[in-house]
Amino acid sequence: MLLHVASHNPKKLAELNRLLQAEGITGIELVSSEDLLGYPEPVEDGRTFADNALIKARAGAKATGITTLADDSGLAVDELGGMPGVLSARWCGRHGDDAKNNELLLAQMADVPVGRRGAEFVSVCAIVTPDGEEWLEKGVWRGRIVKKPVGDNGFGYDPLFIAQEEDDRTDGTDERPKTSAEMTPEEKDSLSHRHRALSALLPVLRELADRAEQQGTSITQEKASALAIDLAGIDDDTEDNTDPAPAGDGDSRDEKKKKKNRNK
Repeated sequence: MLLHVASHNPKKLAELNRLLQAEGITGIELVSSEDLLGYPEPVEDGRTFADNALIKARAGAKATGITTLADDSGLAVDELGGMPGVLSARWCGRHGDDAKNNELLLAQMADVPVGRRGAEFVSVCAIVTPDGEEWLEKGVWRGRIVKKPVGDNGFGYDPLFIAQEEDDRTDGTDERPKTSAEMTPEEKDSLSHRHRALSALLPVLRELADRAEQQGTSITQEKASALAIDLAGIDDDTEDNTDPAPAGDGDSRDEKKKKKNRNK
């Protein structure tokens, strides 16, 4: 089966690929939003990570006609009342500027003592099929914010975050705990918030891959569907005639959705 990962970040695809390989799940080929020229990005205006993950997954499944996986992740800092939260990627006012986001967060935490620098990474991952099946899982990675960025691996707030597991591992030793930006991909995969959310969805991905194989679904055909996305946009339901209801059918498309949310 072809799985659309609603992201332009190649590191997210690489992480999912490693996880699928480690679990021996075959028959799934990943395609990113970056691969789909003209992909109409939805507006992420949800109030929670779950809201935004579902917005992206639903929009992707509708636009491409193939099963879509999306995540919304961010950093929740105790001292800031859970912020940046869903604003993590644009905390400085500009989307995706990791250096400026980190700089602003450090400035806001400048006078916060070590004992009150607790934080957690949160990830909510959603899978939505074209016929409206939905699954939702959450992962949390607890730790603390350091005083200055350290490390070149990872992205986002990784250079500022030391996981609780690292503090526990180095407690009572002379070794300095590593930030998540100093971890190898394999080390981070075993602990991260996104890994935990994705791991909870592995049974779903295995089931969907098996189903596609039994139905004889062609990846080539799915690619053709994905490449023929609706360039006019994805929010204008009034002009969407791709799946008209039969005469006399009073149920809306939303009413027919088979939701299988397991929000943890």
